[in-house]
Amino acid sequence: MNFLKHNVFLLLLLVSVSSYADDGYRLWLKYDRIADAAKRETYARSAQFIALNGSSLILKTAAEELQAGLQGLLGKPIPIIASAGNQTGGILLTVNKAANPDVQRLNDEGYQITNRSNIAIAGKTDAGVLYGVFALLRQLQTAQPINGLSITSSPKIQYRLLNHWDNTNGTIERGYAGESLWKWIELPETIDPRYRDYARANASLGINGTVINNVNASARFLTAEYLEKVAALANVFRSYGIRLYLSVYFPAPKTIGGLKTADPLDPDVKKWWTDKVKEIYKVIPDFGGFLVKANSEGEPGPQDYGRDHADGANMLAEALAPYDGIVMWRAFVYKADPKADRFKAAYEEFKHLDGKFNRKVIVQVKNGPIDFQPREPFSPLFGNMPKTPLAMEFQITQEYMGHSTNWVYEAPLFKECLDSDTYVSRKGSTVANVVDGSLHNYPLTAIAGVANTGADRNWTGHPMAQANWYAFGRLAWDHTLSSEAIAREWINMTLTQEPKAVKTITDLMLRSREIYVNYNTPIGLSRPWTGAHFAPEPWQNQSSRPDWTAIYYHRADSIGLGFDRTASGSNALEQYRPEVRRVWENAETCPLPYLLWFHHVPWTKKLSTGRTLWDELCTRFYTGADSVGWMQQQWAQVKPAVDPQLFADVAGRLQTQHKEAIWWRDSWLLYFQPFARQPIPSPFKKPERTLEDVKRLSDIYRLR
Repeated sequence: MNFLKHNVFLLLLLVSVSSYADDGYRLWLKYDRIADAAKRETYARSAQFIALNGSSLILKTAAEELQAGLQGLLGKPIPIIASAGNQTGGILLTVNKAANPDVQRLNDEGYQITNRSNIAIAGKTDAGVLYGVFALLRQLQTAQPINGLSITSSPKIQYRLLNHWDNTNGTIERGYAGESLWKWIELPETIDPRYRDYARANASLGINGTVINNVNASARFLTAEYLEKVAALANVFRSYGIRLYLSVYFPAPKTIGGLKTADPLDPDVKKWWTDKVKEIYKVIPDFGGFLVKANSEGEPGPQDYGRDHADGANMLAEALAPYDGIVMWRAFVYKADPKADRFKAAYEEFKHLDGKFNRKVIVQVKNGPIDFQPREPFSPLFGNMPKTPLAMEFQITQEYMGHSTNWVYEAPLFKECLDSDTYVSRKGSTVANVVDGSLHNYPLTAIAGVANTGADRNWTGHPMAQANWYAFGRLAWDHTLSSEAIAREWINMTLTQEPKAVKTITDLMLRSREIYVNYNTPIGLSRPWTGAHFAPEPWQNQSSRPDWTAIYYHRADSIGLGFDRTASGSNALEQYRPEVRRVWENAETCPLPYLLWFHHVPWTKKLSTGRTLWDELCTRFYTGADSVGWMQQQWAQVKPAVDPQLFADVAGRLQTQHKEAIWWRDSWLLYFQPFARQPIPSPFKKPERTLEDVKRLSDIYRLR
């Protein structure tokens, strides 16, 4: 089998390894030579050749990835051959559709890895084999034993996607790692090698789809000019089993089609979309489908014509009917009603439409009912739409979690939501069971993560933010994995394998999100609303709509703090099952992390910690900010075990994070103190600056 045409790729990969070994570009795909000679020799005895049984594009990719990985880890060339014959001591890559009953129990993208006389990586499809290859490389990278190896794994969710909020001008909405990866001016003629490396990273996690443009979409992406560019990206992604999707601007039939309306029930509009879909599939035969944000935050949609979300989604689904594509319709919708509770909006808009969507439609729901806050209760839509597939939407990019200067490991946030009990049919009916389809027998299942990638050399701005991309991908494949296991895996593949350092960094990662919550939004506070979604401005009360102000969320007054969502308030808790509601609607039993989400609590009320609300807030804000100092101390301890360039980068960002944590602490407490009329409790020292000082700091930030 001739693989000469791929030698350039392998050469470039090896040059990249030697030239940029320490700048974060390689992510978790670091195939450096294994230092332990005995372990390296043990692995080498089972990897003397790669036998490829098949010739598909994805199988060839699998063989090349395995070859490159093994040659890096073992420090010697590994040949690819067409057939093993009677040879032993090699690795066999096989699509096995009928012969092996164990393989038949896999789903279409699952894999089986066994080690007898040869290591065999088998799957029902070539994509399954590719994922098995990356699983074997992960096993070697993390120094796991391979003798007697027997691994069987299938993804629990069918569609596992990244959502990019990238624009035609190269900017990224809520992007904190430089400009867009996609060089639209150069495409389709020039293909940046980085596109392939992006696909490699995603495939290594089992991510099988990517939406390449912003949900606040430009209709330009549907023009012939841009479809040619988009098709060039799809051509790169295809060899890694990744399908490309587009966010669409709902009124496109008017803006680029010349029609007088975009009414989803209008015959001419339907025909326009049918023709457009046909045009797309001519240039992208494996096109994945559409993601839609409509009638939300000013984006047009079917309600502009007196129609509902099902009307809009179903019209697009009908256009996709002849093809293997789907519609992902976002449930992030809310109206500017000063008397309403934004918390309730998605449920009120979508619950009554359950069962009315086309079989090709998935409703994509944010993990919480507001907007990617550092901590939110799970969205009440989960479990309440049994006839409509619901996709999970997490945010990997740190819109509300410190952008690129704060170290926040997000796996605990993802797990907190996925493991939440909806009590839909019984105890143990988790959000994960809804999303993976096992609770309601959904025919389609999906999970999406709003990407944190950009043109920065290390992909994610903050080096440790790479772990959030990694964690999303691993949980999208298997949501039963623990945050700790994923952290350890990523550290071993990316940072160091020195045991003490691994333990220290793991502890740092697992505590980082709770530390951030403590100095940012403790006890269920919801985030002040600012344009940048960063600067602390709890005093902000001017906006074109009430739910774009800070005071809308925290509701501080002379009595207390928090948003009453019980029956005496907005009654948002009515949207949850009785078992959930009973715990959350009573301020005495409501868990402290959610207390201010659901209750307006008096400043002097004594909490389960034995402190009053005011004293508890002070304690959380001060200990949270102080804990960033602890993070700095812990990071200093691992200096000998990690790359110097990376160490210095993270150390500098931790210094910035400490300043910002104090800024958050002072802003909240100085603003709240006149309402609470309480002193800062001992042993905490009163902030050195005034409220006017921190207000000026926020004003300066907004001018950046």
